[in-house]
Amino acid sequence: MWVEKYRPRSLDDVVNQKEIVARLKVFIQEKSMPHLIFSGPPGTGKTTCALALAHDLFGSSYRQNVKELNASDERGIKVVRTSIKQFAHYMGTEDAPFKILVLDEADNMTADAQQALRRTMESTSRNCRFILICNYSSKIIDPIQSRCSIFRFSPLKDEDILEQLEKISKIEKVNVKEEGKNAILYNCGGDMRRSINILQTAATLKGEIDADTVYKVTGKARPEEIRNLLKIALEGKFLEALEQIETLLNIYGLSGIDIIEQIHREIIKLDTISEAQKIKLIEDTGEINFRLIEGADEKIQLHALMAKVTKAGMDIK
Repeated sequence: MWVEKYRPRSLDDVVNQKEIVARLKVFIQEKSMPHLIFSGPPGTGKTTCALALAHDLFGSSYRQNVKELNASDERGIKVVRTSIKQFAHYMGTEDAPFKILVLDEADNMTADAQQALRRTMESTSRNCRFILICNYSSKIIDPIQSRCSIFRFSPLKDEDILEQLEKISKIEKVNVKEEGKNAILYNCGGDMRRSINILQTAATLKGEIDADTVYKVTGKARPEEIRNLLKIALEGKFLEALEQIETLLNIYGLSGIDIIEQIHREIIKLDTISEAQKIKLIEDTGEINFRLIEGADEKIQLHALMAKVTKAGMDIK
């Protein structure tokens, strides 16, 4: 996978998170660090920073002194009492001041497992430092948060993602058109991992990577198609809007959740309705999204949303 192939092995190569990298480099210089929590959206460099920090600290003895676990797979109290406790209790190699245990997706751990982990972190702090990686630090219990230094990662900027995509496409000899790059940026939402995966998937199709290729492999509709759908509904052409919904669901094979997410993005950008009407439509979109998550019928719910958008258009007239 290109994601692993181009993962930075040093903090100097990490993209965008300059303030966080600067703070982590102080730990490397001092050869000392507290327990850490890396929190933020997916694909923003949390795991990369943890592994790069370990690489810079340990060098050639990296494999002997670092253990990586995914807490979403191994999230019970038994794992804390066996593999985690066993690794944390033993000393590392002579050239390493301590070992590092990277616990990915730690916010998926059960409450009992987190309580057991709290005690392990306390009793083994001389031999081992923990790096807990999560999307939501609020799901980590307070006793663990108080023992850790928290680093909050933000979504990556478009220019940083674009720079990395251009570097990879040059090495892999992939020709990406400007519209293809913009389509990748639209679909990744500040997630570097997703952008690289889209690029790799699109590269499996021969020829230049354009917007059509990107939307084909991501299973998303073009933004202009969603804008056109909203425009038709606001003009009062309700049945025509329903036909567009049928096309997105049955011909393009999109899921109702994906369509709702794109409609939400495009409603905010509409310049033909007032802010008060945007507020009402965003509220309606959230309600429909909740119903879909709870298992309601996609077609009926999307038709209901189009009815609300059409009614909003009639109110304008």
